[in-house]
Amino acid sequence: MIKKTMISSFFIQKIICLVAVILFCIKLITWRITLSISIFSDAMESLTNIISSIIGLFSLYISSLPKDKNHPYGHGKIEFISTAIEGFLISIIGITIFINTFIRVKYNFYHKSSSLLLLKLDFGILLMFITAIINYIIGFLACKIGNKNKTLTLIASGKHLQMDTFSTFGIAIGLILLNKTKCIWIDPIISIILSLLILYTGIKLLRNAAAGIMDETDKNLLKKLSFYLNKKRSIYWIDLHHLKIIKYGSALHIDCHLTIPWFFNVKESNIEVKKLTQLIKYKFGNKVELSVHIDPCSKFDCIFCFNKICRFRKNSFKKKILWTLNKTYKNKLIK
Repeated sequence: MIKKTMISSFFIQKIICLVAVILFCIKLITWRITLSISIFSDAMESLTNIISSIIGLFSLYISSLPKDKNHPYGHGKIEFISTAIEGFLISIIGITIFINTFIRVKYNFYHKSSSLLLLKLDFGILLMFITAIINYIIGFLACKIGNKNKTLTLIASGKHLQMDTFSTFGIAIGLILLNKTKCIWIDPIISIILSLLILYTGIKLLRNAAAGIMDETDKNLLKKLSFYLNKKRSIYWIDLHHLKIIKYGSALHIDCHLTIPWFFNVKESNIEVKKLTQLIKYKFGNKVELSVHIDPCSKFDCIFCFNKICRFRKNSFKKKILWTLNKTYKNKLIK
């Protein structure tokens, strides 16, 4: 099953690579015809798509390699390294576009090419809309299959393409305004805005990569897991605490402490751990490793235990502990 999902993810990533190259060529030709700096900026953003898709393809290959004695948790961390490289290159492209636009404005290059730009603008607008539609369709398919296969690299590629769609639409609308108003300064303004948007995307990717490499706590994921387990919990699961998640790309390693009845033997305890594991894998997929530390309950836990048929109860039940992020994350039973 995992092999099939990886094959489909590889296939979609290859399509993204091919489409990125084709769209980059189209935008580059459009820029040469119109001499619009905003179209050139969009072409450079398409170059970031090519970089992202190639790095994503390499990342998918490495992360799909099986675990070995040197990599007991697999090769998933490569996704964060590839994201860092991608973020750095995208940031450089954003800075380059900004500097290039500034130089063109400073030395008055716009007025020299303004007549040609206005003559060929209709052609440029048409091609911008076509490339935006193609980008959105491919991005939508990538996100859909990425979510289905739980492939972070593919989801990131899809979102990147969809973001590119909105920026391309923005450029096309700006060119329409330029065509109507004949105000040549609209073109460099669009280019500067787009360069800052590209730079923001690059910095955000670098930030996400650093968080993954440094094993930063993903509070949204912890919250989602806590809510899910609270909803599906067994009557024998008195408390869940010290919950931690480490990401290895699209693979997850989860550590937690589970409080169960003190009188359970090893076999019964193992059954509860298996139930917990199955629940988590059903929700988050098979690329999950779970390490569970079993804690025995005490007489002080009886007030939180909602197992009404417990024959060893020392105190009456008072309230059920809700497994929220604030409670499951801490390394103690919260009363």
